Amino acid sequence: MRTIKVNGREIDVDPRLTLLQACEEAGEEIPRFCYHERLSVAGNCRMCLIEVKGGPPKPVASCAQNVRDLRPGPEGQPPELFTNTPMVKKAREGVMEFLLINHPLDCPICDQGGECDLQDQAVAYGRDDSRFEENKRAVEEKYMGPLIKTIMTRCIQCTRCVRFATEVAGVDDLGLVNRGENAEITTYLEKAVASELTGNLIDVCPVGALTSKPYAFTARPWELKKVETIDVMDAVGSNIRMDVKGRQVMRILPRIHDDVNEEWLADKSRFIWDGLAKRRLDRPYIREGGKLRAASWNEAFDAIAARLENTAPEKVAAIAGDLVATEPVKALKDLMAAIGTPHTDCRQDGSTIGVKPNGERAPRASYTFAPTIAGIDEADAILLIGTNPRIEAPLINARIRKNWLAKIDLQVGVIGERRDLTYDTTHIGAGADSLKTLTDGQHSFLETLKKAERPMIVVGAGALARKDGQAVMASALKLAESVGALGGEWNGFGVLHNAAGRVGALDLGFLPGENGRDFHAILDGARTGEIEVVYNLGCDEADLSGLADAFVIYQGHHGDAGARVADVILPGAAYSEQPGLYVNTEGRVQMANRAYFPFGEAKDDWAILRALSERLGKTLPYDDLFALRQAMIEDAPSFAGLDQVDIGDAPSASDWEGAGELSSDVFGPVFEDYYKTNPVARASDIMSECSETLTPKTPLIAAE
Repeated sequence: MRTIKVNGREIDVDPRLTLLQACEEAGEEIPRFCYHERLSVAGNCRMCLIEVKGGPPKPVASCAQNVRDLRPGPEGQPPELFTNTPMVKKAREGVMEFLLINHPLDCPICDQGGECDLQDQAVAYGRDDSRFEENKRAVEEKYMGPLIKTIMTRCIQCTRCVRFATEVAGVDDLGLVNRGENAEITTYLEKAVASELTGNLIDVCPVGALTSKPYAFTARPWELKKVETIDVMDAVGSNIRMDVKGRQVMRILPRIHDDVNEEWLADKSRFIWDGLAKRRLDRPYIREGGKLRAASWNEAFDAIAARLENTAPEKVAAIAGDLVATEPVKALKDLMAAIGTPHTDCRQDGSTIGVKPNGERAPRASYTFAPTIAGIDEADAILLIGTNPRIEAPLINARIRKNWLAKIDLQVGVIGERRDLTYDTTHIGAGADSLKTLTDGQHSFLETLKKAERPMIVVGAGALARKDGQAVMASALKLAESVGALGGEWNGFGVLHNAAGRVGALDLGFLPGENGRDFHAILDGARTGEIEVVYNLGCDEADLSGLADAFVIYQGHHGDAGARVADVILPGAAYSEQPGLYVNTEGRVQMANRAYFPFGEAKDDWAILRALSERLGKTLPYDDLFALRQAMIEDAPSFAGLDQVDIGDAPSASDWEGAGELSSDVFGPVFEDYYKTNPVARASDIMSECSETLTPKTPLIAAE
């Protein structure tokens, strides 16, 4: 620590801090435009000028100088900084005057109005008049894709967008060209910015040069109700804020959570909001004569009860989808137990995750991202098996890139398709047999993992959703043990999920019971008549045509794949319309909050199951969310702590003995279209435009 004085107040600070950070540690506010905590220092806006005693006789850019560079006084006195002297005030007024030379007077029509750094700082630090009479320059607008609206005349060349695109997103589509008065930010080739993180360019822009194209001219920030909740478009569990006007989500913004999403948000999570109001199921339906007709809740419950009364328990099954919160999963599990059927499964991708080869429940650390998302920063060697994090979890991919930039010698190995992940990788092979090659020591990357102090092995959920999924798990665990990625203080073995509801359902044990059928076996049973009734809780991401001969009860919020084969439809609430707990890929339990009430006659998912259980004469033992969550804690103690990661004991490769042989099939993509992965996304016009414009996002890299 080093002692300095800020406006006469003596404090101790880390010498690695910039003068700007040191002043903020002392409680002083420093204006800035180009400086951003998570980007490199540019020092080109000069708004953060301060005075340094004993320094040069001019203001100093506080973002570009560190505390360790300060000189003590002639008698060893602590260095002194001043943020409110006449010199500083005059310098900031001059900088603001220059910034406003060419800035248009667009505030009344600018979407940044009310949230604009330039507005706020012009009031606080600017002059009350202007001395410039020259004409303002105009800059041609740039095309950055379907998500970003550009009015580049407003740009102040802070270069935040360029640094974000280059450093965090890992694309080189943006840059600053020309010099002096002709300087401007451009996309070079007038093409869309090819990244899954482009929406963050809107957040980092301190003025109205880059704004949200879908949000343009729809609302002002003070008109919106702001609700803090959790994103479910992937399994990262990004912390978000929904801005709502009535029953319409107007925009979605990230919240800061350093251990999960930092302050970034993936494009699908940010721009999915228009799909929440389209193709909605807002009333119950019953299929009669091959066609669905609107019905009342009582009619729907009566139809379900009549069918279940005439069906043996062993011919009833239940499946759960990827966007479902944990409360309705618990309620459905208890309802199926009351009926007496063991046929339940939450793994609609057909994987065997969560279960050992002998049929026993697997330890929690075998199906979670045990190293944690923040732990990616500590890894010094990473192996990706059967996963493309750039489209399965863009924010985790950005974390890997962040670590790759910070550690010059970090190596990332890939077993799977060769894709542009925005950082250099060592391609070991495309198929599962390459995993065996690596485990047997026939590839040099094994030595890289062994030499690493904190090796990390990441297995994609898609790699475990194959016929040899258990063998892939066994080989990955064997490799992890051999390189020191399991046990001790560091658990570097993790599974990267792509479904927001999967880990929570696994925690609750929504898996086949004794002699129970898994997901594919349920579909097969429906085809052969061995399964006559299937309760589908939000499952839309599988081929459900096999359920055509069974009596299907679909509970969900969008008219998608599940509703097409349903005999009874029960309208549920989307993730924005009901409170619920979600468990992200690392096992962190987080709470989503209600932004507005469901449309029409739709109800909260857990409440539908509670009401149905009473109609069936098998009343569930909880009448409110508190009682239901207490029952969940009894099933899985991890639900007792919010925003905590309970890793548990590391798995052992010996538990997966007899898992079978690895096939030579290549690890294929979990999904080809990043923008169309769930019912909400498929209902979104914004996502459809992105899909047409930006897919494919991560092209295959030609083999060497």
